[in-house]
Amino acid sequence: MSEPNGVMMQYFHWYNSPDGNFWNELTENAEELANAGITSLWLPPAYKGLGGGCEVGYGVYDLYDLGEFDQKGSVRTKYGTKDEYLKAIKAAHDAGLQVYADVVFNHRMGADAEEEVEATPFNPDNRGEVIGEYKPIRAWTHFTFPGRNGKYSDMEWHWWHFDAIDYNADEADQNAIYLLKGKQFDANVDLEKGSFDYLMGCDLDMDNPEVREELKRWGEWYIDTTGVDGFRFDAVKHVKAGFFKEWFEHVRHYAQRDLFSVGEYWSAEVDALHYFLDVTDGRVALFDAPLHYNFHAASQAGDSYDMRQIFDNTLVQQQPALAVTLVDNHDSQSLQSLESPVESWFKPLAYALILLRAQGYPCIFYPDYYGACYKDRGNDGNEYEIWMDSHRWLIDKFLVARREFAYGDQYDYFDHPNLVGWTRLGNEEYPGGVAVLLSNGEGGSKYMEVGQPNRTYIDITEHVGEPVTTNEHGWGEFRCNGGSVSVWVPQD
Repeated sequence: MSEPNGVMMQYFHWYNSPDGNFWNELTENAEELANAGITSLWLPPAYKGLGGGCEVGYGVYDLYDLGEFDQKGSVRTKYGTKDEYLKAIKAAHDAGLQVYADVVFNHRMGADAEEEVEATPFNPDNRGEVIGEYKPIRAWTHFTFPGRNGKYSDMEWHWWHFDAIDYNADEADQNAIYLLKGKQFDANVDLEKGSFDYLMGCDLDMDNPEVREELKRWGEWYIDTTGVDGFRFDAVKHVKAGFFKEWFEHVRHYAQRDLFSVGEYWSAEVDALHYFLDVTDGRVALFDAPLHYNFHAASQAGDSYDMRQIFDNTLVQQQPALAVTLVDNHDSQSLQSLESPVESWFKPLAYALILLRAQGYPCIFYPDYYGACYKDRGNDGNEYEIWMDSHRWLIDKFLVARREFAYGDQYDYFDHPNLVGWTRLGNEEYPGGVAVLLSNGEGGSKYMEVGQPNRTYIDITEHVGEPVTTNEHGWGEFRCNGGSVSVWVPQD
């Protein structure tokens, strides 16, 4: 994030092929991505999950198995082997890219054995409502990692390392969350459902000192093994917020170098994000989920959406230094758990809004760049085929403009419900400036100042063919087409 005009890419989505060739693909693409203007890559969870070679990575089983041990039906992960992962990171580093690892601390799944423990069943939709008596249950909570056989860590996980689960082998049909003996739901988590401490699987007890110390040891091992430059923390609203600050400061001190971190606090309520940032003292940035929801709403509403409000109640508006801006991600894409896709026609406008402005650390989504096609079942049980368009040509143009022109003071022209724009005036090292105009309705024009008198500008997107020449005061009448965006840069 310290890189001037840095750009992150989420280099995966939910439906990448499970053929085990993904790390090799990254090795081949790293230099091309760096040349395009990407400066960092957020990679998928690299460790063995419940689904073995088909697991996206969020059903985490063994954090120490990066595709090295025969566990859960395969040696490799969905993305490849440990050696291929490390080779891909080296290729990224050689190309000048930073690498952020996806870290899942909230839960474990796929235990190796049952244990008997006493527990109280709670309503999954209201964690304050007890729905049964405190009683013995049979819980899948014993993790022995037999394929790894103690290599890297000899710790086995037992029921006392967790605070809640959602499955009792004695009552398999019961829909409940079981709070385990002597445990309580964490504070400093999202208040949805009374307490959103529990999400899935075996929920880690962050009050247990063995759990905290093991996760810190793993962080040291991961830094030594991979050399990554930062972390994306999964599901932070389900874990007591202070733990992330504690863990990250420990690992950064151990590494003795700067590391970046960003959390996924998926909520449309910006005040909830502010609370997390306060508790963590700003050590962990957050993805701007409220901005994504604004983009989603705008893409559905068409010209009835007031573009002057696109940044209202967003993190990038209120705490831009800690906002990682995004258009879509693997959870919001069609047929996924937080399905709220931004429609294809609006994505060029959305990417201009995150890539060409001064505020925020923008993140590009893999299928928005490369395109994608996949099939899956929706909530109604029916199968759907989804096509995601590649916007690479335009994104590459935006990246050129960001790298070469998007510097200096920013002047906003958000004075029309359907036609908004802004300019960047450039600086001594990157002179010339840039003017951006976009419309979610009819096309139009707007007088904007770029600070360059009598200079000719062209639309790098090629949507508008006729150039614009500024007047003696550095103002020009810049144009864009309906439902489109134009990015004006100096001709010479």
